[in-house]
Formats: sequence, C-alpha cells, structure tokens
Amino acid sequence: MADTTAARSRLIEIVHCRSFSTGGETMLVSGRSTNYYFNMKPTILDAEGGYLIATLILDALEGSDVEWVGGLEMGAVPLAVAVAVASQIRGWPLRAFFVRKQAKEHGTRKLIEGLAPEESLKGKRVVVLEDVTTTGGSAMKAIEALQAEGAIIDRVITVVDRLEGATEAFKAKGIPFFALLTATDFR
Repeated sequence: MADTTAARSRLIEIVHCRSFSTGGETMLVSGRSTNYYFNMKPTILDAEGGYLIATLILDALEGSDVEWVGGLEMGAVPLAVAVAVASQIRGWPLRAFFVRKQAKEHGTRKLIEGLAPEESLKGKRVVVLEDVTTTGGSAMKAIEALQAEGAIIDRVITVVDRLEGATEAFKAKGIPFFALLTATDFR
C-alpha cells in the first residue's frame, strides 16, 4: 500500500469498531488488570483489517532479509498467515510458523509448527508477531523456543502495544521492537 498513513488511520478505525472496549475490569495474560481491552481477533480475521495489518507489517519489513514470520499461538497464527499470503502477492514470499504454548502429547510432538519434515529454523532470520503486547511475556516465550531451535530473532512486531513495559523488556534483550499502533491511538 503506497500510503502507510492512510492504511494506519483506517486500521485504527477498524480496531476501534471491532476490537477495542472500555469499561469493567479485565484480567490480561500478563496478570495485570485493565479497564480497556483489545480483542484483536475480530480485526485480524476481518478481510480489510487483516489485509491492512499484513500490508503494514510488510512495509515495516521492507528491505530486510527475514525468511519466516510467526509467534505464539493463538494471536500470532492468523497474523502469520495473513503476512505470508500478502508477501507472496508482493513477490517476496515469507514462510509462516507458530509456536505452541506446549508441545503436543501426540503426533509429531512439535513445539514449532509450519516447517516441512526436512526444514529447520537454525540460522534463519525470523520475525515474531503479536496481536497485542503488554509486557512482552508471550513474545519472549516464543523467542525462547525459537532460539532453542537456532533461529535468529530479527525483531518483534505487534499490532498494538499497550505501552506497559514491552519496549523496555525487548530492549534489555537486544531485540528490536516495533508497534503498528499503540494504546495512545485509542485514548
């Protein structure tokens, strides 16, 4: 998309309508309580919302040498698929993966899914995706699994950063972090 500002503005409208709520207290994965909440699945799974997110992520990756995109299940799964499909359309195909919260107890017993039997992430540059980031804990869990497989973490990209510590957590680990949107876009 040629106009990143217009795409970003339209994405804010969609998130506001489909995925943002205020009011009663909600418990976050981080253990924190909040009076505003982002359920990004309705936006990510919306045709226009998913397209805009994938486009903005690819714009942010322009010129990089990443090969794979993905992150911790569940939020990263539709993001990774949308980015992979959009990358193919752009002529720069990226592969998608996801990290399970725990390995399956049957079948292949894999923690990381999306790789063919002979594929490995060893030495591959990967981008970790998140739908909403608070402290960065979910992305860090994915990063640990990916690094154990030998992947090189290029950066973390989130759709919405709640601005509650993730930037500092990733900086402390030397991992670049980029947010398409932040909580201030909704206040």
